[in-house]
Amino acid sequence: MSRMNYEHINYCMCDVVLKVLTMTDDKTKQKAIEAAADIFAGVDSIAADMKEQKLTVIGLMDAVAVVKKLKKVGKVDLLSVGPAKEEKKEEKKEENKEEKKEEKKEEKKEEEPKK
Repeated sequence: MSRMNYEHINYCMCDVVLKVLTMTDDKTKQKAIEAAADIFAGVDSIAADMKEQKLTVIGLMDAVAVVKKLKKVGKVDLLSVGPAKEEKKEEKKEENKEEKKEEKKEEKKEEEPKK
């Protein structure tokens, strides 16, 4: 038996966009989604676009493991790997809430002297 070396695995909270060239119908789309969901690391969401044959996987995972798993379904091209966009949206929402609170406070201060 061989021992696996886990030092080379790089997990990141990332957004992986792949082009699955064999994803032409609902059956292959379902196989691709199931293969991506079968990864043992924490996949948060999976989105499939049939027109562009794109599969987007978001979560804490190894991008290489995703590609290896999807190669069993068909030909796969890795389009991009980047930080997860969901985190940025949450941060922006929090910043917007803080800005709105500050604006409301300023408006109240301006209205008080007028009375």
